[in-house]
Amino acid sequence: MKELIIGGARSGKSRLAERRALECGLPVTYIATARASDDEMARRIAIHQERRPAGWGLVEAPLDLATTLRRHAAPETCLLVDCLTLWLANELFASDAAAQADAGEPVVCPRFFGAIDALIEVLPTLPGRIVIVSNEVGWGIVPMAAVSRVFADEQGRLNQRVATACERVTLVAAGLPLSLKEP
Repeated sequence: MKELIIGGARSGKSRLAERRALECGLPVTYIATARASDDEMARRIAIHQERRPAGWGLVEAPLDLATTLRRHAAPETCLLVDCLTLWLANELFASDAAAQADAGEPVVCPRFFGAIDALIEVLPTLPGRIVIVSNEVGWGIVPMAAVSRVFADEQGRLNQRVATACERVTLVAAGLPLSLKEP
């Protein structure tokens, strides 16, 4: 089963994903998409590391998530991906997409959109249990910077596509899960 857990910043979505992974009873591999690019992010990563059970595996995948999922998915395994939002930002800035947006140009970037398409294509083919965390970024003020608007738009589109590919979708607000789609 594939599950998407979405919510705002500090909504409790990662804790719920960790609980679901633990409760499924399968060996868990945590797919971390964050990069410790500054002290604040390093602290956030450390908090997530401290919460995880010692027996969970870890794979760092800031880019090329589709390949990582294909490589590690197995019938009796749970992969917990935390999170799509950081992965998408990594892909945006690793490609020409961010520079195109900053320059006021249309974003036409095969590498960026190819990474998204590869993820959507691989999801239905993966064996085992997959729990994916993603931020819902479209409920706030429209960002002023062009690159931020492109990111918010693409995050919303990505969440829609992943939700379609998942059997279960849960929204978390104030630590409370709200089922949006059940198997």
